Amino acid sequence: MFAKPGPTHRKVNARPGTLLSLLLLTTLGAAQAEDKAPEPVAQTEPVAPAKVTPARRSAGELKPVTITGAAVNETEDRRQSTASKIIVGRDEIERFGDSTMGELLKRLPGVTMPGRPGRGGAPRMRGLGGGYTQILIDGEPAPRGFSLDELSPEQIERIEILRAPTAETGARAIAGTINIVTRGGYSKKLNDLRVGAGFENGTAQPGFSWTRNDTVGPWTYNLSVSAQHHERKNDSVSETTVENLDSGERIDQTERTLSTGKHDGMQANARLQWRGDGGDVLVLTPMIVHSEGSSTSSSTLLQTGGITPYDSSTGSGSSRFTSLRLGSQWTHRLQDGGNWLVRANLSQNQWDNAALRQNFGGAGPSQGVSDIQSNQNDLNFSLNAKLTKTLAEEHSLVSGAELQTNRRTETATVLQDGQSPLTEFDGNLTASTLRAALFAQDEWSITPRFAAHAGLRWEGIATSGTPSAGTPDVSNRSSVLTPLLHAVWKLDDKSQDQIRASLTRSYRSPNLQDLIARPRISSMFPGRGANDEMHPDRAGNPTLLPELASGLDIAMERYLPGSGMLSANLFYRRINNLMRSQSVLETVSWADVPRWVARMQNIGDAITQGIELEAKFRASDLWPDAPRIDVRSNVSLFNSRVQGVSGPDNRLSQQPDATANLGADYRLRDLPFSFGGNLNWTPGYTTRLSDDQRVWQGAKLVLDAFVLWAINPGSQLRISLSNLTARDYVSSNTLDSINSAGQAVRESATSTAPSWPSLQVRLELKL
Repeated sequence: MFAKPGPTHRKVNARPGTLLSLLLLTTLGAAQAEDKAPEPVAQTEPVAPAKVTPARRSAGELKPVTITGAAVNETEDRRQSTASKIIVGRDEIERFGDSTMGELLKRLPGVTMPGRPGRGGAPRMRGLGGGYTQILIDGEPAPRGFSLDELSPEQIERIEILRAPTAETGARAIAGTINIVTRGGYSKKLNDLRVGAGFENGTAQPGFSWTRNDTVGPWTYNLSVSAQHHERKNDSVSETTVENLDSGERIDQTERTLSTGKHDGMQANARLQWRGDGGDVLVLTPMIVHSEGSSTSSSTLLQTGGITPYDSSTGSGSSRFTSLRLGSQWTHRLQDGGNWLVRANLSQNQWDNAALRQNFGGAGPSQGVSDIQSNQNDLNFSLNAKLTKTLAEEHSLVSGAELQTNRRTETATVLQDGQSPLTEFDGNLTASTLRAALFAQDEWSITPRFAAHAGLRWEGIATSGTPSAGTPDVSNRSSVLTPLLHAVWKLDDKSQDQIRASLTRSYRSPNLQDLIARPRISSMFPGRGANDEMHPDRAGNPTLLPELASGLDIAMERYLPGSGMLSANLFYRRINNLMRSQSVLETVSWADVPRWVARMQNIGDAITQGIELEAKFRASDLWPDAPRIDVRSNVSLFNSRVQGVSGPDNRLSQQPDATANLGADYRLRDLPFSFGGNLNWTPGYTTRLSDDQRVWQGAKLVLDAFVLWAINPGSQLRISLSNLTARDYVSSNTLDSINSAGQAVRESATSTAPSWPSLQVRLELKL
């Protein structure tokens, strides 16, 4: 049923450091403290819940929640879940006053963010690159190309992190799942307004958000609206060295780029909830996201040796993104205690992009004007049905079916000096994806201390498309059967100590862009001449197979007084059919000579493993004489090996050795002030992509802090400082190749991107 582990196992090496030492000290101190009975807490009530004992509560319950006015304890929900999950509630979402989701997510256990601080990007669990982490919004897959930074943290009710897949939430989650639950479902009235502005390197970033909750007859409604303006500098320096190892000839190149980007965004979402007398519940969740951006850049190129391709360049770009979504959910309670849940979602997403670049001077083929225009439109529809039924006193069965369709149309033109090098690819691209799934999951409370649930999920995906007019259709079909098993063992009646284990199978399917994509010509080598392996063109590969992963997770948890906890989680994944971009010299229609083209390829198998440590507690709950300081810390250590690539450093792409956070906050007793801070650290690392190519990523160290002034019960002022360390973001790439004359050549490129501290000031009002 499961793939056997490979014959070679590597130990995860923990290097001593300040953050790890502090975490171990706090963990040991908390473990030695005197045990106290946990304080009673209020529970979150799911919409139309089935009759399920706490021991059988599924980690896959990704449904809207109704807040009855009592405090929500996310730690208690985590403890009662059979599968491993982490819940981040409103208190933690609001704590630092983050302006983007990326700044918030980077502090969560095992989550890393690519790129320089404050510039966003797709969140990654366990250090794995894009596509390994499943992103859901209200339990539904996020649209392709949708950035979580398009959502304001003010629109988020809670964040659920599932470290292992379940049959209900889906198995496209080799690294894990992040589910973003939007705000709504309150029965109490709220009317909150937040107005603020951020400041970074001399530019202002104003924004506001408004949240309204109320009831009208049998309807409960929530409305959240937010808007923001960002203007940021994105300067960089790129240094390239090309050395002929046979002749000794050397070329040194330095390009300095000054770039400014502007972004305006608006988001609005609502949740309308109706409860019938018989227990039926209807929920409607419309959402609209719109953003527009523009950028300008200018660069100068200095080169010694060889032929200078150009002396300087200018560029400009614009983008527009609009997402419309209407979600609906109907829950019908059965007389025997079970319920039917049916969800339907319809969404449309549109992207408009334009990029103009002009090179000046030089003697190479890179002179001239490059003009790229593209328009993409995705139409998505999904229909899910789920039956939850109690079969016996100890069993709760969850079964269901899912159907999702996606249709994409794309229009693009690429002009170089007014001529199209991709004539046969210009015009309309059409592609569609059909995904169907069946699942069943048995949640079994074997004893008061031991619970388990076993699931089986089948999922099939069919993709077809026409890259351009006059070209044959391409298609790709795949299906995956994924068994999943989760168990939790409570070591005592109070369940303060418990052990979790999960045995799962998951997968990563190739996306449409990897399967069916227009060629993209390297900006460094436009025209019909040759390029080099370091700067390849890019295109799709319709023969890709999905990656399959067999996984094991084992966790030990101790729950402390209040909402504190200690956790150590071990994970292992064996991945088959690993996908990685590979550059090959090809004869192509858009050039007169063979060119290097990068396409995603299945290159073999890989193994990844690691340990995730987490500690959070209030010092005064453990030591009565200690101040009321809330401490949060986590350290994650990662290790991976790609078979078929020689070591050392043959790790999975973009996976660091570790990531860590150390944070604390404190509320003054006699003054209306709270303050806190967090230190986020990711060490530098080298990755060997092939026997001839290595990439290096520099370390990241980000320090954030906040001060909150409670002016009166209806207003407070929050001041947030982020990226106080403001270090350069540095990366490099080294490639050994053979030139057309049969000589060995080594090309090395290093990119340095500065970052800046930022200040956020926000006034929060209860109207």
